[in-house]
Amino acid sequence: MFNKNKTRLVNLTKMTKDAHANKYAIPHINTNNLEWIGAILDSAQANKSPIIIGVSEGAAKYQFGFKNLVDMVNNVMEYKNITVPVSLHLDHGSYEGAINALEAGFPSVMFDGSHYSIEENIEKTKEILKLAKKHNASVEAEVGAIGGEEDGVVGNGDVADPKECKMIADLGVSILAAGIGNVHGLYHKDWKGLKFDVLTEINALLAGTPLVLHGGTGIPEDQIKKAISLGVSKINVNTECQIAFAEATRKYIEEKKDLDTAKKGFDPRKLLKPGTDAIRQTVTEKIILFGSKDKA
Repeated sequence: MFNKNKTRLVNLTKMTKDAHANKYAIPHINTNNLEWIGAILDSAQANKSPIIIGVSEGAAKYQFGFKNLVDMVNNVMEYKNITVPVSLHLDHGSYEGAINALEAGFPSVMFDGSHYSIEENIEKTKEILKLAKKHNASVEAEVGAIGGEEDGVVGNGDVADPKECKMIADLGVSILAAGIGNVHGLYHKDWKGLKFDVLTEINALLAGTPLVLHGGTGIPEDQIKKAISLGVSKINVNTECQIAFAEATRKYIEEKKDLDTAKKGFDPRKLLKPGTDAIRQTVTEKIILFGSKDKA
């Protein structure tokens, strides 16, 4: 029986600092259900990679709350004997959401104050940092809203002001997300690419604070690698796993394997397996691309 007073989860401060120092990035993979959690952990363990399991507030509600997620990830880690560093991280958390996640046992939270004025963003980030310190948790902040929509959180795609990034970083956040032309979801064919001039300036001003690249799905590999060379130490991926899961599940149904009563193809465990395998493969590809393989 798992001891609920003991957590196997870690905050992401050390893993992202190591990544920053050694020019690789930690995959942040959003989870949507138990199959996601198992697939993410399997891939991380097999590839000896540190991993960050991300969850939005909407996805947390779908999975019966923050506390249930903490318990699920801890229990799956114990059951699978996961030994690589694993963090559970609130993605694009509101002020109230970040507080609730910390109190539920999340070792890391993102407080997305990018839609506030810089002054209010600073004040609210300070308050989240104070609470996080009590829980030995790490905090991600954001400057310059990431474009697109992430589970109900909509950003205009504002490019971050490097000076404002420094103001937030100087508060003591573990990692900083800065809008540099990246967007959530799929990129349009007329997308102009990441703004590396802005990223270069931010990285120089922050002098060691690891940076986060949201909207990792669809960014060309050469831009991913260049972003990592310029201080990005955590890259978020969600849409790509969702698409892989949907495509594999659709193929299973189109081949009418769910109608094979002799093999009980309708069994949810069989129905969900191709999609789960597709997630596992996608995560492995990201681990290799981001350079975190064998870094645990």
